[in-house]
Amino acid sequence: MNSRTRVLNTLERRPADAVPIDFGGHRSSGISAIAYSKLKKHLGIETGHVYVYDVVQQLAIVEPAILDIFRVDTIELGRGFCLETTDWKPWTLPDGTDCMIPHYADIEADGRDRYLLVQGERAAAMRDGCVFFEQTFFPFAERNFATDSFDDLAEMLPRTSWTGVPSPGWEFPLDERGLVRLRAGAERLRQSTDRAIIGLFGGNMFEIPCYLFGMERYMTYMGLFPEACVRFSEKLCELHLANLERWLSVVGPFIDIIMFGDDLGSAKGPMFSLSMYRKYFRPYHERLWKRAKEIAPNVKTQLHCCGGVAPLLDDMIDAGLDSINPVQVGCEGMEPKLLKKTFGDRITFWGGGCDTRTILPTGTPEQVRACVRERFAQFSPDGGYVFQQIHNILAEVPPENVVAMFEEINQLRFPPRSLPRKQGTVP
Repeated sequence: MNSRTRVLNTLERRPADAVPIDFGGHRSSGISAIAYSKLKKHLGIETGHVYVYDVVQQLAIVEPAILDIFRVDTIELGRGFCLETTDWKPWTLPDGTDCMIPHYADIEADGRDRYLLVQGERAAAMRDGCVFFEQTFFPFAERNFATDSFDDLAEMLPRTSWTGVPSPGWEFPLDERGLVRLRAGAERLRQSTDRAIIGLFGGNMFEIPCYLFGMERYMTYMGLFPEACVRFSEKLCELHLANLERWLSVVGPFIDIIMFGDDLGSAKGPMFSLSMYRKYFRPYHERLWKRAKEIAPNVKTQLHCCGGVAPLLDDMIDAGLDSINPVQVGCEGMEPKLLKKTFGDRITFWGGGCDTRTILPTGTPEQVRACVRERFAQFSPDGGYVFQQIHNILAEVPPENVVAMFEEINQLRFPPRSLPRKQGTVP
C-alpha cells in the first residue's frame, strides 16, 4: 500500500496497512528552521540548504531525504513551487545559521531587531532573542467597527504579516496567468510522488478579523456588535468562496486534502460560546467545506484548529469536516480516550502524537518514545488516526528527540522494523 492510499483509506475508514505519518505536510506539522538545521547535522545530511518557506513561523522545508528516512506519508502542495534558485535568496537565522528565504520576502534589520515588511509597513517584528516574527500592524485597528461597510476588505486583506507574505504556491495572483502556473506546479508534484498531497487554502473566518483588528478588539466586537460581525463574516466568506472556486477548480485533481484554518480554542476550552460559533462562524465554515466537496468530490476537508475545541466538534462534523489537527490533548476536554469514544467514528484525528510543549523540548528520548506509545495506543484502534506531533517542532527541540519520535512510531506501525539514523538507508 503506498502512502496516498494509506492516508485516504484512513480518512475514509477503510482498512489501511498502517497508521499514516505527517511531517511537514502543512504549516502546523512542520519544524523550525533552527531545529531542522540541527536535525540535518544529526542525520549526517550535508547536502542542500535550509529553506525557510514560512517566514512568519520560520518553518523549514523538509527535504525528500528526510521524508524518506522517517517514512512520511504526506507532502504539501507548495513543494511543487519555488523550485528554481532564483526563487530564493540568502538570509541568516537568529542563531547565526545560514539559510534561504523566498525572494519575495522583505525583511529589514534595525539594530538587533528584524522587521517583516508588507507593502512597506513593518507588519511583524522579530525582537532580539526571538526566533519567529510576531504581528505588530493591524490594518483595521482604528476602524469604527459598528458602522463600517468593509467594502475595501479585499484590498486591505493582504496587508497583515499572516495574509501578506505567501508561502510557495501562493506567490502569484489567481488570475488567468497565475492559474496556468498553479495547475502546472500541482500537476508536476502529483506526477512526482505517491504521498498524499495537502493543499493549504486557509479560509480563516475567526483568525482573519483578529489579524485585521487585533484579537482583543475583535472579540470585544463579537459581544458588542453582533450585526456588524455577521456583516463582516458575510463579506469575508464571499472573498474566500471566490478564491476557492478559482484555486480548487485548478488544483482539485492533484490534491488529496484541502486544509482550512481557524484557531478557535484555548487551553481552557473554546475561546467563545457554542452559540457564538453557530452565529458567527459555523454557517461560513459549512459553506466553504461543502462547496469544496462540490468542486472536488474526492478531496477531503481538514481544519487546523488549536486548543480545547471538543465542544465544537459535533457542529464541525455536521458542517462537513473530515479531519482535524493538531489535536492538543493537554487542553481541557481534549483527553484522547474521550475524544476517540465521542467522535472517533465520525472524524479523523490528525495529530496528538507527541507533546511539543513539554515532552519534545525537555524530555529524554525514552520519555518521547513513551509518549508516542501512549498516544498510539489511545488513538490508533479502529483507524481514523494520522500521526503527527502536536503542532510544529520548535527551535529548542533536540534532534535526538525528533529521531526518537519517528523511530518509535515507525516501530509501532511496522513492527519489528526500525528507522535508520543516516542518510541513504531506508527500511
